[in-house]
Order: sequence, then structure tokens, then C-alpha cells
Amino acid sequence: MKTGLDDKTRDRVARIVMERGPSTAAALAESLGLTPAAIRRHLDALLAEGLIEEREPRATAVRGRGRPARLFAVTDAGRDSFDQAYDDLAASALRFLSETGGREAVGAFARQRVAELEARYRPVVDAAPESGRTEALAEALSGDGYAATAASTGSGRAAGEQLCQHHCPVAHVAEQFPELCEAETEVFARLLGTHVQRLATIAHGDGVCTTYVPSVRHQPDASGADNRRSAQ
Repeated sequence: MKTGLDDKTRDRVARIVMERGPSTAAALAESLGLTPAAIRRHLDALLAEGLIEEREPRATAVRGRGRPARLFAVTDAGRDSFDQAYDDLAASALRFLSETGGREAVGAFARQRVAELEARYRPVVDAAPESGRTEALAEALSGDGYAATAASTGSGRAAGEQLCQHHCPVAHVAEQFPELCEAETEVFARLLGTHVQRLATIAHGDGVCTTYVPSVRHQPDASGADNRRSAQ
């Protein structure tokens, strides 16, 4: 029989998997201070409910002796359980807007929506040192439920950072209306003062929304796109 404590711990397990991306049972147990038997019990329950799924490690992962540890990742059903109760209503409203005002009206709505985020995030990002602006933006996004992280990536001319959003409250709506993702990307570019490149989105079926931020800053144009001439 389930207890309230078990349910609360199970929710914590599911949220950590969502926020951190595919994780091993050992890593989850360590994060939550649980025994291997206890974490396995919660993982089995989440698997049975269809909230998480098992994945094979990437072939490029460094392997030791024996079989590599399996990874656990959140499913679409798992994402549905987090703050997406109004997806159908939002999608219906945007479909109506598209039918009556065209996709231009949807784009205008998307830009207005993210402009509110930009206004709130601007003081936080501007107050951070140059090297910490992406991290500051990630923290601001996390405060709004996006479970965002920032990490260095690449080296040399390819050096930069990856801004990852492990949860998107509007993912299912953005799947139908990519204008939401496009407007968000433009805001990231303006806040960080450089062009950025969206590499993956949850709305398109990826596990995480990933945005590349180059170390060498290039001023974006009004749309947030790189205003340099692309190298051929």
C-alpha cells in the first residue's frame, strides 16, 4: 500500500529525472540519499505508470567492465503530469487566433508573451558578470519552472556554453506553434547580447531544449539572429 511519504519521494524522483535528463539509478539514489533497493522500488513504480522509460547508454559513453548502467528518462506522459493542465485550452486559443488573424498574429502574441519574461530577467542577467550571464539566465528560467542549467562546451573557436531547459511548460503547444520557441530564442539573444543557436527543443521530440551560446560575443540583430555573414 502506498503512503503519502512514498508518493512524495516518487514525485521527487520523477522531477529529478526530468530536470537532469537521463540518469542512472545509482546517481538518483545518491542525489536523494536512498538505498539501491528503495530507488529501484520508486523507479519500478514510475516505469509501470509510464512516467519514465529506460534507455540504452550512448555508444560513445565511456564504459568500464560489465554491462553499462541503464538510464532512466521522463516520457511525454511524465511531462504531462507537471504543470500542463491547460495545454488544450491554450492550443485552442492559438488555433482560433491563427484562423482569425493569421500566423502573424500568433507570432505577435508569442513575442508579447516572452517580452514579459525579458523584462523580469533583464535586471538579473545584466547584474551578472560577463562570464556568468548564461548561468544567471538559467537560474531565472528555473524560477519559472523551466529546470534550466548552463554548462561550458567545446574548445578553441568552438568554445561556448549550452543553456539547457529540462522542462517546458508549453511544450505541447509549441509543437503546434513554433513561433513560441522562435520568440524565446530571440529573447535569449537580446538578454545575452549575442546571437544564439537553438540546437534542440522538447517541442520537436528532443529530451531537452538546448541553446548554444558562443564564447565570442556577436551583437544580434532585432530578431536575435546572428548579423554576421555566414562563412562559406
